[in-house]
Amino acid sequence: MSYAESDESDAVAPEHPIDLGEIGRFSKRLLKAMGLTKARAFARACGLSEGAIRSYLSGETFPTLDRLAQIASAAGVDPMWLAFGTEPAAVVEDDAHAFIPLYDARCSAGHGSWNERARVLTQLAFTKYSLRKKGLNPANLSCLRNDGDSMKGLIEDDDTVMIDESRNTLEGEGVYVILLDDHLYAKRLQRQFDGSVSIISENKAYHDMLVPKEQLAELQIIGRVVWAGGWLI
Repeated sequence: MSYAESDESDAVAPEHPIDLGEIGRFSKRLLKAMGLTKARAFARACGLSEGAIRSYLSGETFPTLDRLAQIASAAGVDPMWLAFGTEPAAVVEDDAHAFIPLYDARCSAGHGSWNERARVLTQLAFTKYSLRKKGLNPANLSCLRNDGDSMKGLIEDDDTVMIDESRNTLEGEGVYVILLDDHLYAKRLQRQFDGSVSIISENKAYHDMLVPKEQLAELQIIGRVVWAGGWLI
């Protein structure tokens, strides 16, 4: 088993003796902390790759301290328990809230792109009741910040938006986060009769864009925006 994913500079010498047997059982504790959440969804919540999570689950590698903190935060468990089996050995439960990761990637008017390596800044709490009422699964949700004023009046500059990544096809007119020409945008999408899709800004100082039917493959929908200081569905 390797105790670090990257170079040796990530390793920190322990101040107290560590039960190596407990470290060896890390993968079992991780599996318990994940519960019914699949590796792909859990990786997204942690801000890590699915491959990294599967490697930890297999016992092939052990996360560095910063990644351990990300995993513990996403799972809602005590990091000392997760790493070493130290008491309290219980998942921190909150029956009322779900915690949605806020990434450091941003929606922008041409100054950024969605990156699977985006760092999780914090976890935002939403009541499970409100999400359930909207038919949303917390495992499919992510939050990021909006740059620019192209959606002014609906989504302001520096607003936080929540997207449902399971809704990554155009299901009807609505606001979506899209990846177009390697740039990330929050825009209203509207399908036209000829099969093309209009990309519409709320701020009328910006011209609408039209993606012809034959170029729709270049329009990647990351997910539907469902909340931005208020529900959008």
